[in-house]
Amino acid sequence: MTPLCDDPELSRPYIDKDKLGETTDPETGVSVRYRYVHGGFAGSKTKFAFYFPAQADYRGWFIESTYPTVTDEAATPATIAFGISHGAYVVSTNNNRGVPAGGLLAAYRANAAASKFSRLEATRIYGRIARPRGFIFGASGGAYQTLAAAENTSNIWDGSVPMVMGVPNSIPSFQSAQILGLRVLSPVLPQIVDAMAPGGSGSPFSGLTPVQQSTLQEVSRLGFPLRGWWQYEALTGGAFIAVEGAVQAIDPGYASDFWNKTGYEGFDPVIKALRIQATTSVKGFEGESGLVLANVPTGDLLNADLVVHDGAMAGTTLKIVGVKGHTVQIATTNGALANDRTGASLRALVPGTSVTLDNSWAVALQYYPRHQVPSSDEYGWNQYRDTQGKPRYIQRPVLVGPMLDANSSGGAVTNGRFHGRMIMLASTMDVQAFSWGADWYRKKAMQEKGGQLWSSYRLWYMDNADHDPIGPRATTVPRAVDHIVPYQGEYEQALLYLNDWVARDVAPPASTTYSISPDTQTVVTGPASRRLGVQPVVALTGNGREKIEVRAGQPVTFLMTAQVPPGTGRIVKVEWDLDGTGHYAPPVSSGGTGDAANLTGEHTFARPGVYFPTVRVSAAREQRPPNVAPAGKDPYALAQNLASVRVVVR
Repeated sequence: MTPLCDDPELSRPYIDKDKLGETTDPETGVSVRYRYVHGGFAGSKTKFAFYFPAQADYRGWFIESTYPTVTDEAATPATIAFGISHGAYVVSTNNNRGVPAGGLLAAYRANAAASKFSRLEATRIYGRIARPRGFIFGASGGAYQTLAAAENTSNIWDGSVPMVMGVPNSIPSFQSAQILGLRVLSPVLPQIVDAMAPGGSGSPFSGLTPVQQSTLQEVSRLGFPLRGWWQYEALTGGAFIAVEGAVQAIDPGYASDFWNKTGYEGFDPVIKALRIQATTSVKGFEGESGLVLANVPTGDLLNADLVVHDGAMAGTTLKIVGVKGHTVQIATTNGALANDRTGASLRALVPGTSVTLDNSWAVALQYYPRHQVPSSDEYGWNQYRDTQGKPRYIQRPVLVGPMLDANSSGGAVTNGRFHGRMIMLASTMDVQAFSWGADWYRKKAMQEKGGQLWSSYRLWYMDNADHDPIGPRATTVPRAVDHIVPYQGEYEQALLYLNDWVARDVAPPASTTYSISPDTQTVVTGPASRRLGVQPVVALTGNGREKIEVRAGQPVTFLMTAQVPPGTGRIVKVEWDLDGTGHYAPPVSSGGTGDAANLTGEHTFARPGVYFPTVRVSAAREQRPPNVAPAGKDPYALAQNLASVRVVVR
């Protein structure tokens, strides 16, 4: 698709709203005003919303976010406020009602048509202007769509920011690996977490049984980050429930084969003993999603099926996401029962209703990655090959992952041949889309572009970051803010750097220096001058060490050092959580000249225990559009990192 090629299904744009608007970003408090233009394309379900800054503030560019299941054309307050305050207009669509309902248009075609039309509207509003520069960005499933847009269109967007992407075969294997690890490693997860925590042994396999060791090695080699288990109490397999249904539709015979045919794990008596198929009855309710049953068998019921046999919901299969005593928690989506098409409330399961608890699919899918071995370039699965390179396990007749990838990207096959310029982001502690996927794409792009790749591509790894851009705010785990940082600031920096790159040919910061270990772990080490990227590198010691033991009431002196990669900006904020409780004190002066900071702090622990004092550092970029506050005043585009130390108080 090009600017001269009109999509035949999206060729009749219309406008039904044109008015002034104002939005406040609740996280930053930034309020912006704009001209709001709303419309769609006749003959389709595609709708769009444009947010144009005042002419005096417009700086010649626009941004557009994408995600497969988005069905509302309204942009988020954060996107609107960031874009408008940085001189960009914002384009947003409903993805033609999203995947899968929106069909092929929902991948990138609806976004492309809206972007093309937005340039005409910009001319109508601003008069004679240069062609607006455009940039598309998306995380997770949105990364698939961003790549499809970059590879299958030309001159629609000038650049792209795909974030936390998977590989074509990611789904459902990455979700399955997490569930397998949660079941087998459950008794030893606390000691694995302790080993990988600051001041820990660094040996997570120590003290594990042979089965536990092999399982931890298997899920780690597939890419699950060893440091990612810190949040095990809140992990449920990510999108496991959603993708399980897709597997059942595409490969319906798998569970039966798994439990009944030789060569599959379920035929092994040890694994077969894990299977639960128990019929019981409903006794009552607990809260919004708790179902009290007459009996709940012991065993693994996470993501198991609850099949309803009678009453208003007869024939319905619900999903179990938690168990406590005789109460099972039922999965909900936006308040509605997940997987239920009747629209009924959980209260429709009146006392006495007969139900069956069945974990046949849930357990079988824990081993699905072994039976879904893709080509060897997706190297997380090479552990399942023999010395001749052949799969060691029975392979299913179809690879599910690429089919679901294509479903999100309109049938496009990722090939590395992207147009425009690209800054790709990945998180080293991503527990959903394992971080080696970005390395896989870099290699694909290198095959296509060779030595010229660096004239149009960057890969920034974010350390101590997870899958969701908002980081700690995406989880309820206590002290999450002491474990991970958001990467929203990095992708905002990426958009700003892309605009500079296209508008003025000012190259962005270099790609992060990293390595992939034999166990498929992404490793970033060394000082900022060698690590590169845009994230500050932070270190913290207590009394000069990463682990110290002190008596209660004995003061501890902490030393924080931080530095930004060369030429990327300056440190603007340092925050301390010396108690390690997850509550940061008000920011203090950076204590440095700009690109580096050295600060000391002192704290006394009154009670015995193990504490993890933490320091969090924020850095701002130097290049700024003229209408944005000086570094340190702009709440957007802050790259963050953190460091912790272990204090044992006797």
